[in-house]
Amino acid sequence: MVSVLRTLSAIRSLLPIGIASSISQLMDSSANASIGGSQSQRLLMLAQQLRQHKAPSFPEDILEHSIEESGGKVVSQVGFPESATPVGQSPEKFRPKKAAVLICLFEGDDGDLRVILTKRSSELSTHSGEVALPGGKEEEGDKDDGDTATREAKEEIGLDPELVSVVTVLEPFLSKHLLRVVPVIGILHDNKAFKPILNQAEVEAVFDAPLEMFLKDENRSEEEREWMGEKYLIHFFDYGIGKQKYLIWGLTAGILIRAASVVYKRPPAFIEQNPKFKLPQEVSKNTVMR
Repeated sequence: MVSVLRTLSAIRSLLPIGIASSISQLMDSSANASIGGSQSQRLLMLAQQLRQHKAPSFPEDILEHSIEESGGKVVSQVGFPESATPVGQSPEKFRPKKAAVLICLFEGDDGDLRVILTKRSSELSTHSGEVALPGGKEEEGDKDDGDTATREAKEEIGLDPELVSVVTVLEPFLSKHLLRVVPVIGILHDNKAFKPILNQAEVEAVFDAPLEMFLKDENRSEEEREWMGEKYLIHFFDYGIGKQKYLIWGLTAGILIRAASVVYKRPPAFIEQNPKFKLPQEVSKNTVMR
């Protein structure tokens, strides 16, 4: 491309003004296409890389088999926020409900990789005012986890699914309410085309943050927790945009640490210490994890 532009520049100096002007316009458009093409190529390469990622499966039949084999307990490498709600009555066999969240990545103005996040409405009954990834529970008619995540993102922040290329899914996490949450990674190639429309009943704000920050030990704190004798860490990340300050923690932080590790192909600069939780075979609909 550079050699072509140099040739055009040399020819332009020998031509009449009108024709030279046309060549100038061609050179400008070619240069812009080169810059845009470079950015697109970077995201295309990332998409190709992520499509090779194979997340461990977690089908319900394997889960149930694990419960039977372990005498009513199953150990899972998952993360979730704190809770202390007691186990209720009317127990039933453990079968987690499904949900999916969208890790929507795009290239920022400085060339860094960024992820779209939301601040939940302060009026919600659960997790009010907390930072979260767009997403929600599976609904009838959803074809797969990607369909669930992109549908919810459209409902919450007006993100058109046509703008997002779903490239892979990560291993599922368990939320404190025993939701099986599947992180879905999608690429937003044209972030300028995304015009947020917030569902005010669910979302108070939408913002973006650099994905790589979830691998760094800067602006991070942690708390040690314990569940049935197993110790684990809850991570907290402080992030600010102008006067706005956000705290990203718990399940959302855990998912983003994992996503960043996959994307950048390296572990975090801190001890992650994911929890190993034992789940009872019999739980009620009100059962939550501590």
